[in-house]
This record gives sequence, structure tokens and C-alpha cells, in this order.
Amino acid sequence: MNVRHLTFRLLQVYVAVVRSGSVSEAARQLHLTQPTVSQQLKRLGEAVGEPLLESRRGRLTTTEAGTELYRASREVLDRFDDFEDYLVALRGGERGRFSIALVNTAQYVLPRLLGPYSQAFPEVDVTLHIGNRRQMLTRFERQDDDLYIFSHPPSLAHALAGRFLRNPLVVIAPRGHALATRERVAMSELLAERFLLREPGSATRMLFESWLQEQGLSLGATLQMASNEAIRVGVASGMGLAVLSEHVLPPEHPDLVILPVEGWPIESHWQFIVRRDRRLPHAALGFLTFAQGHLGECVEARFISNELGAMLAGLGSGA
Repeated sequence: MNVRHLTFRLLQVYVAVVRSGSVSEAARQLHLTQPTVSQQLKRLGEAVGEPLLESRRGRLTTTEAGTELYRASREVLDRFDDFEDYLVALRGGERGRFSIALVNTAQYVLPRLLGPYSQAFPEVDVTLHIGNRRQMLTRFERQDDDLYIFSHPPSLAHALAGRFLRNPLVVIAPRGHALATRERVAMSELLAERFLLREPGSATRMLFESWLQEQGLSLGATLQMASNEAIRVGVASGMGLAVLSEHVLPPEHPDLVILPVEGWPIESHWQFIVRRDRRLPHAALGFLTFAQGHLGECVEARFISNELGAMLAGLGSGA
């Protein structure tokens, strides 16, 4: 490989193509023409001397050499991005950028922190990526983002986690349900009813099914739905019962009731996740510091589980 023929622009184009899986989409993101991107890929392939990309089912994927080049490209670009952020930090730390990937349910939580943070640091550019657990795990494995939020975190072999918020799971029913006025309800009394569930692999569903298995119980009829909002509306309409994070419920929910099920709510926690094998931008570290110090001002006290101090100490010791 002739390293002298490699440029930052070639590496930027290559990373964009690998991420998007498409020359045309990469061209759109980079504000270039498609022929220009194709020409850059050709130059890069000639410089490396090995095939880098192949087409599978209409999507470009990396060869073995291409995967290693992608990792090397990300490291090079990330180091210079971090250097830029470092210079910004030297000038006062009020500018910079970072990205957060969060599973769908966390979108009901994060704005409570991001709102006050954005007001305090208006020049910091924060990018959010929201999706289901499978999509966010893919982003985590590809190291696409700086911070991640999970309630059921992935493997932490190369990551550091810090709890910051309780995420209680509750059983909800339509207002007027026959068991809504009871002081306690056994889960066994509900199993004959239909439950509305998220897709397999969602953290809420995983925790619910794990709890049922521990109790030796199994559901009857179920209906899979694509979003928490759809489930919430479905329950209010009398389609069935559901298990949702309490954070998903609006402050006023006259069409819904939380059933007093024995052994509930199921306790889980929202956690910030940081990869140890990826340099953390100064702005992202600043956001974690802000969250650690301002949780009590942004979130109801009963939900707070602030362990971010230990996380920040771990990041400092690893710096």
C-alpha cells in the first residue's frame, strides 16, 4: 500500500460509503456527485492494492481488508476530531459536538437532561440517534456514537456503564378494568388476557419474559406492536394489557390505569454507556458531568439513581 496516496478526504468518503452501504447515499451526505465518490473509491482501492467493497443484495459491504481499513480510518478521523475538540476545550469548553444513541423508550427521559444542558451550553452540537434495541446494538458494535443509553446494557467488556435513573416497569390496563380497584392483583389472574408486546429483543419484553420464567408463568394470547405509543393507545382502546416503562406514561393518563400486581414494578435502570476503546469527546464528558450534577433539578427524586460520579472517576483514571 502506498500510504502517500491516502488523504483525509479519501478516508472520509470511504467511511461514509461503509456506514451508508451505498455510493449514492454517501454522495448525498457528503454533498458530492456520485461519480466523484466512485472515483475516490477507485483511487483508494488502487492505493491499498486489495478489494475493499463487495455488493450483497444491493448493499455494499466490506471485505476482510475493507473492514480493517474502515477501523483504521475511523481511528485516524476520530483522533483528529478529538484534537479539534481538545483545542475547543482549551478555549473555554463551550463549543464541541458529540452523539448519543438511545433506545426508543429513553426518548421519554433524555430531553429532561438535554433541555437544561442545551440552554447552559448552546454552542455544543448534540446529535441523537433513536431506534430499537437491535439497531442501537449495531451502532454500539460499530462504535458509531460517543454515548449510549440502555436499560439492559450490552456486553461491557470494552465499555463503562453508569446508572442515572430508575426505569420501573408496570402493568397497565384500560381505565375501568375489572381488577383496577383491587389493592393487589396476582399476575396469574392476568395471563388469560391478551398482552400487547414490543418486538422480540426489546429490553422491556426481555425483562418481562425473564420475570415470567422465574415465576414459572407463561402468557396466553399476545399481539406484537411496533412502538410504545401504539401499545399505549391499544391498551386505552381495550385491545389488551401491556408492560411499559413508567416513563412512557404521560403525567395525566385518564384512559389508563397501573394495575397493583404483586411483585411489581419490575426494577430496571437507565444507564449511560461509554466505550473504552473509543476516545470520548470533551463535550460528551462535559455532558456526563452536567448530568451528574443536575439530575436532581431535572428529574423527579423518586426516579434518581445517580452513579455517574463513579463512572466519571473511571473515565478520569483511564485518561
